[in-house]
Amino acid sequence: MTIPSKAPRLVLASASPRRLDLLRQIGIVPDAVDPADLDETPLRDELPPQHALRLAAEKASCVAARHPESWILAADTVVACGRRILPKAEREEEARRCLSLLSGRRHRVIGGIVLLVPDGDGHLRIDRLVRTDVTFKVLDRSETDAYIASGEWKGKAGGYAIQGRAGALVRWIGGSYSNVVGLSLHEVAGMLHGAGFPHPPIPHPNDEQA
Repeated sequence: MTIPSKAPRLVLASASPRRLDLLRQIGIVPDAVDPADLDETPLRDELPPQHALRLAAEKASCVAARHPESWILAADTVVACGRRILPKAEREEEARRCLSLLSGRRHRVIGGIVLLVPDGDGHLRIDRLVRTDVTFKVLDRSETDAYIASGEWKGKAGGYAIQGRAGALVRWIGGSYSNVVGLSLHEVAGMLHGAGFPHPPIPHPNDEQA
């Protein structure tokens, strides 16, 4: 693999403000944000991990065609109960169905991450699948109604956002918290570092006191 000598340009292939905020949290600021407009309907008999990785790869490939010399980072997050892929809730009835399924149960949040690195005339693909297990408390009607009234569920996979009020509904979590928010920071940092992307240094606590 040939890494360009000039500073690489990173493009985030996502319209999610949460993913952009997460990257900034670890000092990574993409040079551009260029989301891909794709049909995210699961294929027949497609399992949640396959769905997450396929969409991430399709997003990355679509955006790479517009930025042939850039590094491309794409991701997709799937909330799954068993083999069932929960929707990104857009309507109140969808959100209520999701919360009903999640109430008192353990579910999986699966993140598909794809990094495309310029390599000659094309891109080298690096990908990861990240799984986080999440258990919700048993929700009563008033808790469900209150969360629906908050509006935080709109456009969220599984009908909830753990970084908001839904954090009070989560009884247990096993795995990456940032994966549930939208992007596993541990995996992304490792992928970028392993491929040779320059990462901003993490300041030492003493530096802030100087």
